[in-house]
Amino acid sequence: MLSAEAMRLAAIEILRPTAAVVAGSGFPTLAGLMVLDTRDIAVEELNQAASYTPVLALYTMGSDAVFRGEMAAAGDTIATAVLEIVAELAVDAGSGPADALVANDPEARLVLAALCAQTRYLLEYSQAGLLWRKIVKRVIRFEEETFAAPQLGVRWQRTTMRYHVELADDDFDMTGGGLPQPMRRLYEALPAQSYAKAKLAALASHFAAEVLPPFEGGDAYGPET
Repeated sequence: MLSAEAMRLAAIEILRPTAAVVAGSGFPTLAGLMVLDTRDIAVEELNQAASYTPVLALYTMGSDAVFRGEMAAAGDTIATAVLEIVAELAVDAGSGPADALVANDPEARLVLAALCAQTRYLLEYSQAGLLWRKIVKRVIRFEEETFAAPQLGVRWQRTTMRYHVELADDDFDMTGGGLPQPMRRLYEALPAQSYAKAKLAALASHFAAEVLPPFEGGDAYGPET
């Protein structure tokens, strides 16, 4: 469902604004440039001069749409989706991919909590978050889950935030083609140099307009005899 993808891309623009990327400064969270789209941080992206690198990684975990009732019209749906944001303090694990810092530092834990709080504030309350809130009708549930293996006595500086939201279903322009709403509104609102704009421009070409047959009206059961 493209509206769920639009929700994620809007969140990325808010958490990693294009203006800050271009300027190289002014990022609104402790993660700075490390706001990642559907992937983990690579070892070579870590800040080697620091004890850890704050990271936000965003994923669309699922979406669905159901009719409002048994008598609902074809387009009368309620759509929901889950946005997962993984916040962590990443370090070089020594072998393989980067991992989260082991949670034996209460000060680092406060840094991670602050990163999560910044994320919530930007999406749910800030003026910049209006871009996201125009796609998300309402937050049904928000949850945070720490990452740990308590049976082994190990915990990490990683928190998964999950937004369960209601949003608009995809609305296709059959005669005009192009991106369906609300993805089209997001495309129009994004800055010209944004991460998502070029991707969405290429995607739009996959939605061609259709020439619909003319509506002739008349009796649905055919002409009278």
